[in-house]
Amino acid sequence: MESQCKEEPVLHIVVVGFHHKKGCQVEFSYPPIIPGAGHDSNTLPEEWKYLPFLALPDGAHNHQEDTVYFHLPPLDGQQKCVYGVSCYRQMEAKALKVREADITRETVQKSVCVLSQLPLFGLIQAKLQLITHAYFEEKDFSQISILKELYDHMNRSLSCTALEGSQIYLGLSARDLILHFKHKVLILFKLILLEKKILFYVTPVKRLVETLMTVLSLFPGIIEHGLADSSHYQPRRSISEDFSSPEIISADEESLSMHDVSDQPDQSKPCNTTLDTHYLQPHAGSLLDSECEWETLEPHVMDEMEGKVDVAHSNMFDTDSGLPITVQPQSATGQGMLTSGLVSGLQEDQYGLPLAIFTKGYLCMPYMALQQHHLLSDISVRGFVAGATNILFRQQRHLSDAIVDVDEARIQIHDPELRKMLYLSTADLRFADYLVKHVTENKEDVFLDGTGWEGGDEWIRAQFGLYIHSLLSSALQQDHERLLADYGTAFTSAWKITHNYRVWISNKHPAMASITPGHPFQGQYSVADVKIRLSHSMQNSERGKKIGNAVMSTSRSVVQTGKAVGQSVGGALTVAKSAMSSWFSMLAQPTAAVSASPQSAD
Repeated sequence: MESQCKEEPVLHIVVVGFHHKKGCQVEFSYPPIIPGAGHDSNTLPEEWKYLPFLALPDGAHNHQEDTVYFHLPPLDGQQKCVYGVSCYRQMEAKALKVREADITRETVQKSVCVLSQLPLFGLIQAKLQLITHAYFEEKDFSQISILKELYDHMNRSLSCTALEGSQIYLGLSARDLILHFKHKVLILFKLILLEKKILFYVTPVKRLVETLMTVLSLFPGIIEHGLADSSHYQPRRSISEDFSSPEIISADEESLSMHDVSDQPDQSKPCNTTLDTHYLQPHAGSLLDSECEWETLEPHVMDEMEGKVDVAHSNMFDTDSGLPITVQPQSATGQGMLTSGLVSGLQEDQYGLPLAIFTKGYLCMPYMALQQHHLLSDISVRGFVAGATNILFRQQRHLSDAIVDVDEARIQIHDPELRKMLYLSTADLRFADYLVKHVTENKEDVFLDGTGWEGGDEWIRAQFGLYIHSLLSSALQQDHERLLADYGTAFTSAWKITHNYRVWISNKHPAMASITPGHPFQGQYSVADVKIRLSHSMQNSERGKKIGNAVMSTSRSVVQTGKAVGQSVGGALTVAKSAMSSWFSMLAQPTAAVSASPQSAD
């Protein structure tokens, strides 16, 4: 870290544009990416050949402006991931004061990009967005002095000390994540702990990358120090392995539908190459053929509840009381000096965090260009957390363990065994309900972007910090099997064979002695838990939604029938409540069948 502080954090300022014959290309770099080359050289090192397609995103012409976060592999002789932030804009060519001869299209599309050694995505984006706007307002792209000034300014103002404060989370709203995904945030958290192949999908790119990076921000130290090895992949040796012979794309061809990409060159972004569709054939069957509605009642838990629910203890965990089940976690800052992990090679704190998740071929790609599609099936890639905007990625569901539809807040998982691992235990549901309740209740009280403590961004990250600390502490105890059961037996069994767990458990972490083992929300089952689980199932599974709609329909019918035969509304509502109780009792019956045969989900 000391050597990183001594180096200039910003490596290059790059301008990427679309040329009507050459496609996406680097038009300017300062300092030159290739030492000794000119600032206007479009030659790139082999490791960074995907840079133009990352900086100028897929489907860029559909948006006036956009923002991209991306990772590049280290160049020869370097060890650390390179973090990229790109601000894209387009403007009408007729508005230019100086129009160069090669500008033949009606619009000009360019991205200004910062390549940095520090993962200060939000902070860099805030500065870069202003400069990009000013650069376009010049209406003369030969005026590059502002870009050189940007390089000098950022190297003076940015340093690795910014990694220790809250600036690193600028633009990453954990509150908005909880409000949108609710309890499913914990499922995403566990998916990453299991090092599965996870694909996030949504447009535009800014929403995609911010959602993905916000999920990662829930892991203590991951963004700050855990991504250094997250982009170590090998690009294809020659461009011919990615594409067929280059062809010039006409304006008429650019209007082709995105759904025709498997038979046509990719027209959702301005690019002059025809893709080899060997890796891009949609998987057989419709994407929704086996919709995974697996977030339902756990039969084994319901069986235990029938025999073990003690009404006398029904207030042991009262979700309406508003009282935290455990002590407030401390802020993640000030935990002592960082040291280099003997096995992971990452900068670790005294608890052994961040976990070595994004190492040894487990990639983090906040945005993945279509030209990188082959990485999904690369044998040297053991897993990934990646973001994409092209529909082809989503259609290739057999190449991912989970597909996260950000727009719909839906997680599609097609492996029955993985679904079993990700069933939320009762303690997990208590934890998720506690988060959602406090974030929702404090929604009107938190000023601007969540600067308040309880229910704010830092509070949420502290809760997940407590969760992971307690999980790790439980794994160290002699009776770890009992303690880990509250996290889900199938989940913890799978987690114990992951790379990040094996690396962490191989070292001693004396500071863990101060962490109380056990799930933060452990405790006896109660009637309140039945309420939470029923609510969870009714709100978040297709089966639950169907039953909920049927209950409402039945209630309305009973009320109308009651009025017709002269019954009082009160009597009709009593009948409706009885019908609702019958529906709820039916809820557990089909659930057992779904759990036994997950493929049969509606």
